[in-house]
Amino acid sequence: MFFLCSFIATSAQARPDMTPLGPNIADKGSAFYHFSVRTLDSADGKRHYKIWTGVPDKSPPPGGFPVMYLLDGNAVMDRLSDSLLQKLSAQNPPVIIAVGYQTDKPFDLLARSYDYTPPVADNEGSGPFRGRKGGGDAAFRRLLEETIAPLAEKGLRINADERGLWGHSLGGIFVLNACFSSSLFHSCYSTSPTLNRQYEGVLTKLEQTDKQHFCAKRLYVIEGDGLPGKNPQAPAPDIQNKVRAVLASLQKQGLTAAYWSDPQLSHGQTFNAGFQQALLHLAQQGEEREACYHSD
Repeated sequence: MFFLCSFIATSAQARPDMTPLGPNIADKGSAFYHFSVRTLDSADGKRHYKIWTGVPDKSPPPGGFPVMYLLDGNAVMDRLSDSLLQKLSAQNPPVIIAVGYQTDKPFDLLARSYDYTPPVADNEGSGPFRGRKGGGDAAFRRLLEETIAPLAEKGLRINADERGLWGHSLGGIFVLNACFSSSLFHSCYSTSPTLNRQYEGVLTKLEQTDKQHFCAKRLYVIEGDGLPGKNPQAPAPDIQNKVRAVLASLQKQGLTAAYWSDPQLSHGQTFNAGFQQALLHLAQQGEEREACYHSD
């Protein structure tokens, strides 16, 4: 009975809350940002996206606004508060582009499993997919770079060197891949990436990244280890050690890479902490670089 209860509790923790969402900050209004919303479909018509663009209610700096792309946009917008937007506004606030799906749920589990993951040997049955198809990250990255970004940034003064990308769990895997395969994003924030054995190869690619290709990139891995044995989606200790080793290797080459850990947070709890930390960090970094811009 004890083990049965433990299994039920662990399984419940592993599943995201899929309660339908109510109005978010874009619907209710903000004292510091104004929002617009657009929708579009994937090229094959199987996935349907909803994109929120939040623009600070202040003039852009001389170098243009930084901009942060946030995956799982439905859940992000549901949890984005005006108090956080106020903190961002006090620094060098980024344009916020939350990329979600046309659903009233926090997550579109089928769509995100496909969009956020690279092809692997078994992506339709076992492993983290539980029958959901994966392997579509290249197509989603093209959509993000060639369609979503130009539409969302149209008419805005954007600092092209200050584009950030954040993702959680499978979204964290997408960020790690995009960091070395995309030229659009420079600050990459991967929160609790689902680095099980299936995706360990992503770390190998990072480790083998050419320094010249990576020199303009900044990579931050945000992890909450949770309680031992209570977080089934947390990477195994040996993989977490490999993450730290890869980031340390990048640092030794003179590249910007860091591992931020909060052992008190479970996999699910790192969602809120991760996107908030990423936004605040990008705003602060942008403020420091704008100061350098003025000094020049």
